[in-house]
Amino acid sequence: MKILFVMPKVGAWATHGIHRSPNQLYAHWAAYIRERGYADVSVIDGRALEIPMDQLIEQVKAKNPDIVVMGEQIHGYGGYGVLRHFKEASQRIKKELPSVKIILGGLWYSAMPVPTLEENPAVDFVVMGEEESFADLVEAIDKKKNLKDIGGVTSRIDGEIVMGPHKPLMTDLDKLPLPAYDLFPMDKYVGHTYWKPFVDMVTSRGCPSACTFCYEWDQFDPRHPSDFLKWRAKSPERVIEELELLHKKYGVQVVGIQDDNFNVDPARVKRFCELKKEKNIPTKWFSLGRAVDWVNCEAVLPLMKEVGLIMGVFGIEVTTQAELKKIAKGTTIEQIKKTIEILRKNDIAIVADIMMGFDYDTEEIVKQRFEFADQADPDVLWIGYVTPAPNSPMWRIALKKNWIDPKKVDFSTWDFLHPVIPTDHLTTEDLGRLGSWCMREFFSKPGRINRIMESNFDPLAKLCFKDVMDGVGKWEAAAVKGEVQI
Repeated sequence: MKILFVMPKVGAWATHGIHRSPNQLYAHWAAYIRERGYADVSVIDGRALEIPMDQLIEQVKAKNPDIVVMGEQIHGYGGYGVLRHFKEASQRIKKELPSVKIILGGLWYSAMPVPTLEENPAVDFVVMGEEESFADLVEAIDKKKNLKDIGGVTSRIDGEIVMGPHKPLMTDLDKLPLPAYDLFPMDKYVGHTYWKPFVDMVTSRGCPSACTFCYEWDQFDPRHPSDFLKWRAKSPERVIEELELLHKKYGVQVVGIQDDNFNVDPARVKRFCELKKEKNIPTKWFSLGRAVDWVNCEAVLPLMKEVGLIMGVFGIEVTTQAELKKIAKGTTIEQIKKTIEILRKNDIAIVADIMMGFDYDTEEIVKQRFEFADQADPDVLWIGYVTPAPNSPMWRIALKKNWIDPKKVDFSTWDFLHPVIPTDHLTTEDLGRLGSWCMREFFSKPGRINRIMESNFDPLAKLCFKDVMDGVGKWEAAAVKGEVQI
């Protein structure tokens, strides 16, 4: 059985410049299916190799696979903007290869399996679960087993759409094989235009928080939203094993740890740093975390800096304690300020974001949010528009207010850079204008750019800042003019 993972050519967020990394969903699923005995597994990465759609389809035809797999795990390449490319690719592949089985999984699809199959007849299956569900599905297709009872899978069977039972999440991520990086063109990956070679890693899944807007809601079976709250992590030893492979075999110089909350367990972070130092792995890295988790890791920050942490990323989101409670962020204003203080003290560049587009937002609230962020003074400010994720509380609010029709979503703009829903007080045009104003006000503040460029930050962090600055105009073109970039 020939299994082919297909990644179409897609763009990247305006403030990320040229940004390409191995698809982590593919890397994990491919490694797992090989471990289950399926050796004929390959990847076509049109994103890395910049393969136009016509050529991509020809390459798929030439490989003549039995199964084609598409999807994404990380939103940091363009949010839901990638989905339109998966849709086009699936339809064209099915037209050329009618007998091929097409499987989708990951963001959006996991939470919307039935609507996905209803809307796109080219797709045969949606995997709502993880590696085990995918492997069970492949085995069922291969051995012609009953497809109706596969846990974590929704299937099209004789024209009928059937949801299999809920599949419990994997509890021990260390049992997963190392991602199948050997299937990817590892010399083609780059982060923020200047970081080469580059890879994004995923070392944990889930989150101990439940923010009302979070995109992670869409990663799980819609019948079991509590799965979202189950934070599961690979051990420090397992993470270091992967990092060592990336450095020694593929020469990776920079890694983005894309977990929503890498810092949840300070003891795990400390052990990771100790092992990285012990093994003398020089790879630079950045990671994401909530303010509370950065504060809890304050004692570990000097060691994190010593072993290559160049940037810390976290969400300010909103800027009053009442709002933080309302969106279930699980942090405090004091922790937000403290995070910026301790990262700056350790010469770690600070990337923070604010959000706009909550149902109650007014112009006054948005401007107050900006004023707080401007005074808190992170090095890079990213502005994200509320883009409702299926199953999330914001999704339910938007549905109730008739702001979205799931069957008419224009994925080309659902990338967090375009305002896609109004508020009770602002139109999407108002939000675009306000976002553009915030970005330009922040980055035009006298002395801010000089401070960053003259700081003791790692040169790679300064290059990232340059990349962001170069992308502000494109960011504005998306927010205000609707320019499509993904």
